[in-house]
Amino acid sequence: MSVVKTSLKLLVVTVLVVLLLRYWMATKQYVFNGEDVAKLAKQYAGELGQDHEQAFLKVVVELRKRYPGHILPDEDLQWVFVNAGGWMGSMCLLHASLTEYVLLFGTAVDTGGHSGRYWAEISDTVISGTFRQWKEGTTKSELYYPGDTIVHRVGEATSVQWSAGTWMVEYGRGFIPSTLGFALADTLFSTQDFLTMFYTVRVYVKGLLLEASTLLEGAGVF
Repeated sequence: MSVVKTSLKLLVVTVLVVLLLRYWMATKQYVFNGEDVAKLAKQYAGELGQDHEQAFLKVVVELRKRYPGHILPDEDLQWVFVNAGGWMGSMCLLHASLTEYVLLFGTAVDTGGHSGRYWAEISDTVISGTFRQWKEGTTKSELYYPGDTIVHRVGEATSVQWSAGTWMVEYGRGFIPSTLGFALADTLFSTQDFLTMFYTVRVYVKGLLLEASTLLEGAGVF
């Protein structure tokens, strides 16, 4: 009986925590707007005579103007490998909090696999290359090009495939810590590239500290 009671208590606590988190995320004020981030990225997508690195520089400069105090400084920007769902890419985190993130993402080689299923909504705006997505429950895939924005809804799962040279601007909103299990699982159990795991955790913590500092400054604590 004690095991049953303990299990029921844990279940009740878990449900309450989930409900509280859902309420908090539904009522809190967010820093970024997904449509604004996508519109900004689209301005620099597929420009003739411009590679993705030049486009990314312009995106970062513009984000710093629009969201002062919320984008990591240049010295903290780092391209970090991501192995997840069978695919391999690279990301450069620009902003991170418990409920939002903005990053640059892409791959220099053909790659694909499982998207993951998250307690967060994620949107990607393609700067260069192609992004193919096969949604759960369908028998056909869709191909996206520079300037297109792909939205991955909360709880969705898809097959994803990126051609070599595909680079994107990504914005996520939801309970961001819930995405880390998928993001780090392949690194932990497959590649065992613990240095990359350290880089990933370190830059996320830097993002959290920056956001906390900006929040405290805004509240007049500093």
